[in-house]
Amino acid sequence: MANDNSAKLAVLIDADNAQAAIVDGLLAEVAKYGTAHVKRAFGDWTGTSLRSWKEQLLAQSIQPIQQFSYTVGKNATDSAMIIDAMDLLYSGRFDGFCIVSSDSDFTRLASRIRESGLTVYGFGERKTPKPFVAACDKFIYTENLVEPAEVTPVIGEPAAAPAPSTAQLRGDTSLMNLIRAAVEAASGDDGWAPLAAVGQIVTKQRSDFDPRSYGYAKLGGLIGAIGLFEVERREHGDGKAAVIWVKDRRRRYKTPAE
Repeated sequence: MANDNSAKLAVLIDADNAQAAIVDGLLAEVAKYGTAHVKRAFGDWTGTSLRSWKEQLLAQSIQPIQQFSYTVGKNATDSAMIIDAMDLLYSGRFDGFCIVSSDSDFTRLASRIRESGLTVYGFGERKTPKPFVAACDKFIYTENLVEPAEVTPVIGEPAAAPAPSTAQLRGDTSLMNLIRAAVEAASGDDGWAPLAAVGQIVTKQRSDFDPRSYGYAKLGGLIGAIGLFEVERREHGDGKAAVIWVKDRRRRYKTPAE
């Protein structure tokens, strides 16, 4: 997955389907994975429904792409985005795409882009259909990109809410199985696994996994809150960044002397 700042990304926004309030958080999130060389927002800009988006276009240097609504009840924006995406794909200038929409119509587009060897980052609301979520390499719920609302957390479902208790986290069977399997897969003979490798495995298994959905900014904080894993920060010196390692406490591994 191309996820460094050298990756060239195309950001395509379905303005009819996304809220303008997410723009700041969206572009900050995109910057984690690469540089947005193209930023385009699609919609019918002749009407008043996209007024809030218009205020963001100039400030964020987002290019508006006009698509008239020829027929009531039909979304012409989706078709325009798909055609534009394919043109950009065939240009061969990009390493990945960021598709901003909660519409399942982009499922095949995401799959087609991945078939060409490029990375697809999806951005949408929690209501986004699962097929589109699964078609992306990484899917980020836009509720996690804005200030969290005061809502009741639902364990096992993405939610911008206060952090669940340790008991709630341990009771989330899906979460526990996911993390334990990832730690096991990334660990060496001593049972220790680098946190970065654990995160990569988790994302490959579940594209919409995000610690922020459980109230934690980072995966390390979430794993530490569960309380069933050892978390160790190892300094390497010589100016090298410290590496965080995790280990499943319930597993027993042989020591070098055994």
